[in-house]
Amino acid sequence: MRKRIVIVGAGPGGLVSGMLLAHRGYEVTLLEKAGTVGGRNAPLIAGDYRFDTGPTFLHQKFTLDEIFAEIGRKSDDHISFQKLDPMTTLTWDQVSLNTSSDPQKMAAHIEKAFPGEAANYQRFMADHADKLETIFPCLQKPYHKLSTLLAPHLLKAFPYVATNKSVMDVLGEYFDDERLKLAFTFQAKYLGMSPWNCPGLFSILSYIEYAYGIYHVEGGLSKMSEVMADIFQQEGGTLRLNSEVSSFEYKNDKVSHVVLADGEKLPCDDLVVNADYAHARSMIFGKEKVATETLAKKKFSCSTFMLYLGLDKIYENEPHHHIIFADDYGQNVADIQSQKTISKDMSVYVRNSSVNDKTVAPEGHSQLYLLIPTINNRHGDQWTDELRQKYRDQVLDRVIAKTGMKDLREHIVEERCITPTTWQESDIFMGATFNFAHTMDQMLYLRPRNKLQGFENIYLVGGGTHPGSGLPTIFESARISANLIDESYGTVRERVDFTTELLASTTTAA
Repeated sequence: MRKRIVIVGAGPGGLVSGMLLAHRGYEVTLLEKAGTVGGRNAPLIAGDYRFDTGPTFLHQKFTLDEIFAEIGRKSDDHISFQKLDPMTTLTWDQVSLNTSSDPQKMAAHIEKAFPGEAANYQRFMADHADKLETIFPCLQKPYHKLSTLLAPHLLKAFPYVATNKSVMDVLGEYFDDERLKLAFTFQAKYLGMSPWNCPGLFSILSYIEYAYGIYHVEGGLSKMSEVMADIFQQEGGTLRLNSEVSSFEYKNDKVSHVVLADGEKLPCDDLVVNADYAHARSMIFGKEKVATETLAKKKFSCSTFMLYLGLDKIYENEPHHHIIFADDYGQNVADIQSQKTISKDMSVYVRNSSVNDKTVAPEGHSQLYLLIPTINNRHGDQWTDELRQKYRDQVLDRVIAKTGMKDLREHIVEERCITPTTWQESDIFMGATFNFAHTMDQMLYLRPRNKLQGFENIYLVGGGTHPGSGLPTIFESARISANLIDESYGTVRERVDFTTELLASTTTAA
């Protein structure tokens, strides 16, 4: 009899683990309380406009390619990717920088915007090729046992992992201009953290982008979730939408049944939890749940204020991705880290994907996605209707002032908004969009483990477990947990590995 696996949550982690496990012959049922797949990577439909709810581009594509190869497929056969160049336009008060994964173009762009800094960029890239090659194996292994902290790959990476330097400290060793440092630290937003507090090892995030590029997916990144759901079912998995889980039942230290909100009970041999970890741990773990007050003692990421705008116009001369930094970025980040103050001087990320993708809006129309990092709800919910409207107007004022979209307000025909309140109401603990903070005391063995401690058959995937938040690391969490399930039944699986050769070739070239 095939082993029965139940997966809770059809976000990217749940979908990838479902694809892998179904392909490997398990009887897999994937439960999703919403009416669509994707979780924070689901589509948001507003009239005739299609948006990504959360992630808007893919970096570290080689990890996704490995996942598809694990099931005998190629990602490019199922998903339409477009590598972007330029990748992102970064704007400060008087200076803008177009970023590129072409080293010659990037050096030229940097030298034009920040004279004398191109050589520093080249030194950063050469050093970080070595750094990434050393650190990356640490992101591919589980840390569910204390002994794993003595693994050779982790000991080799120890000088990078154990440093007390922040990302900003590391960048200070390369660049002189404070604004250029930010061009190599804003990626800490994937972790929902300040570059002044984010551990220095995460300087590899900007390197990965600038070395290997970023990709747009036609129709939006939510298309990846829909493709994965189709593949999961093709591989024999059962997808059940509108199926909310209320609790788990146990036999000794094993989950025996998953109980749905309507009372139905599904037996399982193994359980994979892809729901927001802190929310799930405090709500659906039945007699083994943990008090909200206990979980609140953990450190959490920031939240986000989101605007989704359907327009009856296309701003063809505006970039695909644009980051407008706060005038005082340090204070803006300090406000966010305080978890108390909503910054009026905000940083704004704008995605104008309609310049490259005509499938997300009617002909002649476009859509804009605006993301503003802000405080989570640790100290209470401040987002009244009045504040939401006021903040929305401030965001639009800033975008209009800093871009060529001077008539933006006149062309909005559809609009949706997500605040930290919305995230929390969507079962995201504290509205912390990026889950647990990636501090040294919440990483590796000290993060909720892929095989959850204290349970024989509960596995975690998603941003709340190792290796952390961000789509590629979430994909990796799913592979790690799927392999641990295999190992529990005596199968040690050799992982598909494109990365080792890729990183080694980049190091050699550097």
